[in-house]
Amino acid sequence: MIEDRIQKIEARINGTENISPETKTELIQLLTALRAEIAALPPTAEEDAHSIARFTEASAHEATRNPKKPELLEAALGGLTGSVDEFEVSHPKLAETLNRIAVILSNMGM
Repeated sequence: MIEDRIQKIEARINGTENISPETKTELIQLLTALRAEIAALPPTAEEDAHSIARFTEASAHEATRNPKKPELLEAALGGLTGSVDEFEVSHPKLAETLNRIAVILSNMGM
């Protein structure tokens, strides 16, 4: 399920024209890192990982939609940030990757 969401995010990023090639490349690299981090999670973290994947997908959708709706992007990013907070202690690399994705998507919405 998480892999399906990551694939949807990649397709959305690759299919949009309002993202610079550099930003697309960076986001795709971050999604690759995200895949590796999620694969290393213990089974007990699966529900949290699903939540993070859903909020990442929603954030990517809102950041790439045209016309943009800043209030929806802000809500999606808020959910992503909240879901990442508890991972910061136990999974610092995953949290760092997700925070970088959130920052890039947030910057696109402004």
